[in-house]
Amino acid sequence: MFDLSFIHPMIVHFPIALLIVGFLSDLLGLIIKKDFFSRTGYYLLILGTIGVVAAYLSGNSAGEGITEAGTLKQALETHENAGELTLWIMVFAALVRIALVFTKNYKGVFQLIGLLIFFVGVLSIARTGYYGGELVFKHAAGVQFNIGTTLDSGSDENSGNQNTDKQKEKDND
Repeated sequence: MFDLSFIHPMIVHFPIALLIVGFLSDLLGLIIKKDFFSRTGYYLLILGTIGVVAAYLSGNSAGEGITEAGTLKQALETHENAGELTLWIMVFAALVRIALVFTKNYKGVFQLIGLLIFFVGVLSIARTGYYGGELVFKHAAGVQFNIGTTLDSGSDENSGNQNTDKQKEKDND
């Protein structure tokens, strides 16, 4: 049966990529004054924010199955709190941007304010991703080890072949 906790690591990379590229596109649109890049940033902001919502919901689902204790508990709570903050910042950034686009006010100081909120959201998603990476690579959260307790017959044959090869090398020296 498919484990729903695997959904979160499958989803999280999309909003990270969409929002970083969206912010860079939006910034490029501001610098070179091309509407194409600003519109691209807008659409990527919307898609990335939807991805953040999906990542947040799937992360909550995945976190329910982990029994936390000690440093893992603290690391998991830090990641959860960072994820929730990112969710609210990105929803706010998207709503502000939608309002500015529909009122045709995404220019001048309002464009700078929208871009600044977007930037804060990108920093927040990077922070959340950092803490998520710590969970996996430092605390091995969600990592399943399949060490096994018995060797299969193929492994025995291979180890025997390695010993024979080592003996042949010694004989040749």
